[in-house]
Amino acid sequence: MSDSIHVDSHDSAGAPTAVLSVKPLVLPAPGARGEDLQVRASAPAVGDELPVVVFSHGFGWSMDGYAPLADHWAARGFVVVQPTHLDSRTLGIPAEDPRTPRIWRHRIEDVVRVLDGIDVLEASVPGLAGRVDRTRIAVAGHSWGAQTVSALLGARVLDADGTPGEDMSDPRVTAGVLLALTGLGDDLTPFAAEHFPFMKPSFDTMAAPALIVAGDQDQSHLSTRGPDWFTDPYTHSPADKSLLTLFGAQHSLGGIPGHEVAETTDENPARVALIQHLTTAFLRKALLGDDAGWKAAATALEEDPAPLGELRSK
Repeated sequence: MSDSIHVDSHDSAGAPTAVLSVKPLVLPAPGARGEDLQVRASAPAVGDELPVVVFSHGFGWSMDGYAPLADHWAARGFVVVQPTHLDSRTLGIPAEDPRTPRIWRHRIEDVVRVLDGIDVLEASVPGLAGRVDRTRIAVAGHSWGAQTVSALLGARVLDADGTPGEDMSDPRVTAGVLLALTGLGDDLTPFAAEHFPFMKPSFDTMAAPALIVAGDQDQSHLSTRGPDWFTDPYTHSPADKSLLTLFGAQHSLGGIPGHEVAETTDENPARVALIQHLTTAFLRKALLGDDAGWKAAATALEEDPAPLGELRSK
């Protein structure tokens, strides 16, 4: 096991905040998954009654990705838990592996396993015991990770005849942050329709509060639609929802998977900073009741003479 401590520049109150990250923490996963679940947990070194954010990575990534978000949230008072899913490049599972068709379900089960294992994780991070608030839990994810956690918020996968599948929502989850979440399955490319049958969501029952983030230049190879495909989760879900549409952003939304990573085609530190600021404000509102901070962040974006995006809520 390795751990690290770093000091973030400043939190929202202006005070430096040390963050402790520990990896790999291992949660037993008997059965069809085939191997135990490895996670990273990051937490502020001080503070009590800390809310939890479980973050699901995009395709191929791992618990080591998305530092611009995970580190930022942890430095501002959240316990951030990042599981490594079976599609991670770090595991090297080949496409012909018999688990591949069900990886989308294993991903959801991974997040549930994290929720079930909060006690184990809390006890495994030095100094964290007794400081976690299990009544304040959010899920977040990027791309396939956003699809993964949307199920915990109430989204359903439609069967071949259009009937909503199993309800996989989890009452322990209070809210979600959905980054570059793919839209409805009506306009999938033939390849996507054949290989990714789980990409036929219904958002009608995704009732939990969520912040949805989309890039207006995010052109997916999986859909015949344009970037507006990524706004479907907002359009077709019930309130309470907010949609942040980022101008000029592609699928990496400016670089949230990491600094200077190869997959970022639209690197933009200012855009990442806006996502950091607004997602933190949303999480504080949803988990801690900080309505004033969220309203201030929304007003600041609306009044910016050269805004990087647009925020809508319903």
